[in-house]
Amino acid sequence: MPTRYTNLPPIPNLPWEEPPAGSNSVIWRYSKNPVIPRNLIPRANSIFNSAVIPFRGEFAGVFRIDDTRRVMNIYRGFSKDGLAWNIDHQPIQFLCDDPEIGRFQYRYDPRVCWCEDRYWVTWCNGYHGPTIGIGYTYDFEAFYQIENAFLPFNRNGVLFPRKIRGKYAMFSRPSDNGHTPFGDIYYSESPDMVHWGHHRWVLGPGTWCYTKVGAGPTPIETSEGWLLIYHGVLTSCNGFVYSMSAVLLDLEQPWKVIYRAAPYLLSPQMLYECVGDVPNVVFPCAALVDGATGRMAIYYGAADTVTAMAFTHVDDLVDWVKTEAIRD
Repeated sequence: MPTRYTNLPPIPNLPWEEPPAGSNSVIWRYSKNPVIPRNLIPRANSIFNSAVIPFRGEFAGVFRIDDTRRVMNIYRGFSKDGLAWNIDHQPIQFLCDDPEIGRFQYRYDPRVCWCEDRYWVTWCNGYHGPTIGIGYTYDFEAFYQIENAFLPFNRNGVLFPRKIRGKYAMFSRPSDNGHTPFGDIYYSESPDMVHWGHHRWVLGPGTWCYTKVGAGPTPIETSEGWLLIYHGVLTSCNGFVYSMSAVLLDLEQPWKVIYRAAPYLLSPQMLYECVGDVPNVVFPCAALVDGATGRMAIYYGAADTVTAMAFTHVDDLVDWVKTEAIRD
């Protein structure tokens, strides 16, 4: 039976490409990857691990750009088709009531989520170590920054598109101050987007990702549960290898796993995923779904250098997670 999508409006201009002839894979790459090159704007060293969302019949995004000074920051961009992007040459300037919180150290790996009446932006924020920065915008013109969600050290803050049991909800991954060699996904709730609690463990490393895991794009609500695409990392003899996979989580208790696929969904195999500033990285940050067809376009960072895209169908991905689920 087809999956019933909840709160997923149609996106008639969703970027899309049919699978290659003869392919039977549940997911396939865009044939013209990378969709965003590393040097799309002046002084950009790399553009990757970025978030995209439908906006006024077109698309808007918040992009991680490391410049040629190696300063990590987030930038605004717009696109008519989700493929060709116009990105500002200067980073987002957040309005913040408290200079203690608004003082810039670094910003990277953003996500964007529509919830209730505004677009929420989360990112890894430098405040005496990495933590989860939170901001919002109504129009992608003015951006407002509020309190950091957690104490350092934390990364991969991913918000839910609706409240859970009357509370805002977020995934995160407690970490350390470096290139973290460990990490599990945790769930937290908040009454006001400032005070966070009800922390619950969700997911830890597995076979192909025995080093660490972290939440990826905004969770997708289906009749089978929350569909969460996540990244996982293994430590090879030549360093970290980042791949992606998916799980289904309980709708009202999202820290409870219903099905978890045993294999990875997509791993670094193409040249632009294997060669770059950080080799062997596939890092998903956004997934757009057309509620009319179930088509899904996933944006992911490749080799910490460029932004790439892959495609699937929600129905097929849900079926894949269930069919490939870890069995006791």
